[in-house]
Amino acid sequence: MHLAVLSGSVYGTADLVADEAVERCRQAGLEVSRIRPASVDALLEAAPDAILGCVSTTGMGELPDAFVPFFVSLQERFPLLTDKPFAVIALGDAAYGDTFCQGGEQLRELLLELQAVEALPMLRLDASETVSPEVEAEPWIDRFIAALETRT
Repeated sequence: MHLAVLSGSVYGTADLVADEAVERCRQAGLEVSRIRPASVDALLEAAPDAILGCVSTTGMGELPDAFVPFFVSLQERFPLLTDKPFAVIALGDAAYGDTFCQGGEQLRELLLELQAVEALPMLRLDASETVSPEVEAEPWIDRFIAALETRT
């Protein structure tokens, strides 16, 4: 199975989590394309069987500035990803209440609109509770790999 891993980060933490996911997925035998910076052309060219997005939340629930062009392009071009499995790792701070992990939620909702299928419920990593989100994500990444393996 070929997996594309995308990330949108403010301070680099989401990129770090994405890089950890890439390593764990490769160790599990998946073919992985790390698409950075995220772009629709690169995603479509990679033609992955599955997608993993790692995205931070900034401001009042917005996507990181560097990730916005990808997100807007994906909305505008609207390439159908029918039945393509995906998952999202969202990073945020629960102190922000209603906007906690909203960047990840936006990506999740767009992928669902594009007819992709959520392979595993979104992982929400709280910056106020963890100092090593890449380590915190490992068990979830392993479950994501197992979910993809059941699809092959």
